[in-house]
Amino acid sequence: MLITEPMAIEAKSMELIEKELTAPLSPEIKPIVKRVIHCTADFDYAENLVFSPDAVERGLKALSSGCAIVTDTQMAKAGINKAAAAKLGCEIFCFMSDPEVAVEAKSRGVTRAAASMERAAGLNRPLIFALGNAPTALLTLRELMDAGRVSPELIIGVPVGFVNILEAKEAILTSAAPHIVAKGRKGGSNVAAAIVNALMYTLTRGGGGNG
Repeated sequence: MLITEPMAIEAKSMELIEKELTAPLSPEIKPIVKRVIHCTADFDYAENLVFSPDAVERGLKALSSGCAIVTDTQMAKAGINKAAAAKLGCEIFCFMSDPEVAVEAKSRGVTRAAASMERAAGLNRPLIFALGNAPTALLTLRELMDAGRVSPELIIGVPVGFVNILEAKEAILTSAAPHIVAKGRKGGSNVAAAIVNALMYTLTRGGGGNG
């Protein structure tokens, strides 16, 4: 019999993922890894997601305090559960389509992702960065941190691609900022959103829910 009820589909999916997971995962990171696998059907994430020691704790604390969440694509922003964010008092920002950011980037010869990170640094509030597309966003974020212009509560660094990807991820892996990074070339906006959702669901639904 086909399963058609949405929550039943998710519950069965998580059950199947649990059965197939072979990597030993701590209770705090397992719900995050499972949700990423749920949105990608890729079990490699059980091995290539790197969590700094304080990443989950810092992320949960920031979200429960109503932090701002900054993405590097409208797709990642769209994928973050708005009801869960609103319940926690969190706002979601993506400056990639901002006309002023586009003008700034063109005038300086930098990417819009880089200019967007600079704009986000000026929000002057606790920030979680959920970056799944642009390596220049991660590289600029590291520069801003080194210059003392921003101190993220958590960096989710999971851009996908081939050019500058490894270097950008390494810049975050070697930083002091709390981080969740996908090693290698894999990642994407859906992965970034899934990680944010998993953290929010830990607070609002005990780890469950769609997203």
